[in-house]
Amino acid sequence: MGLALLLVVWLITFVSTYFFIAHPSWMWLPPVATTYGPQIDSQFTYTYIAMGIVFVAAQVALGLFAWKYRDRGHAAAYYSHGNIRLEAVWTILTAILFVGLNLMGQHIWAQARFQGPSPGSEQVEITGMQFQWYFRYPGSDGKYGRTLAKLEDPSTGNALGIDPDDPAAKDDIVSSTLVLPVNRELDVTLKALDVIHDFFVPEFRFKQDAVPGLLIHMHFTPNRIGDYEIDCAELCGSGHYKMRAGVKVVSEADYQAFLKAPQQWLTEHPWNGPMSRGLMQESEAKPPAPALQLAMRHHQSQAENH
Repeated sequence: MGLALLLVVWLITFVSTYFFIAHPSWMWLPPVATTYGPQIDSQFTYTYIAMGIVFVAAQVALGLFAWKYRDRGHAAAYYSHGNIRLEAVWTILTAILFVGLNLMGQHIWAQARFQGPSPGSEQVEITGMQFQWYFRYPGSDGKYGRTLAKLEDPSTGNALGIDPDDPAAKDDIVSSTLVLPVNRELDVTLKALDVIHDFFVPEFRFKQDAVPGLLIHMHFTPNRIGDYEIDCAELCGSGHYKMRAGVKVVSEADYQAFLKAPQQWLTEHPWNGPMSRGLMQESEAKPPAPALQLAMRHHQSQAENH
């Protein structure tokens, strides 16, 4: 019986390890679309290799022990009451492994989180709200307009509560699709209005919580034109499953055209990612937030009429 267990454990270990290594996309991640993404992938590789060695060694030992300490009939059983030296060794080795992996990845995290963006980087504010993502651009003045909680009302197209009386808000743009220029660094501000959300784009290797009351600054540079999907990776309520949005990485010319006429450009260049049909069906029940420029024009026309 012990030999059978050894063979079964080793066979499962060999087969699972083989398929893991032999699979052409063994990391099961989509093609990377940011400049720092390859560093994230390298960190995954180091982690997989280290933990793979530990996994194989542990399973080999498990099979050996199943055979060595198999039932031998009437032979006296051997009991171990622990080995302080052995326990200290594997605890220290485990600590070295985890601390080492964290130190290897720390500089990658620091580049995106703690080191400031380059001067002239493009600004975008990302806000999570049950169950919708909103993306705001500061416009030509480079300043975001003031926001007030009492003005937050998605039904009027002002889910972010932007104050129309603030001069800095006159050229702000709010969109339900994130449009980004390729090969330009982005200064991202993440926030949430109700509960914790998580902004996740697998191709960007970017995943960060958006926390109510906090302004979280990150920066990255997309380097591949295409349409990608944004998911909320934090359980945020009953509608969590549908909290998705699209991100378009476009050329500089297309990006400038989007800034000049957001709604028209998005109508002519709709998001066409892998889940675009599902997002379009959901948007029929909940219209996307319009560009704030249009809301401002409506506000101004009402003021003129009065």
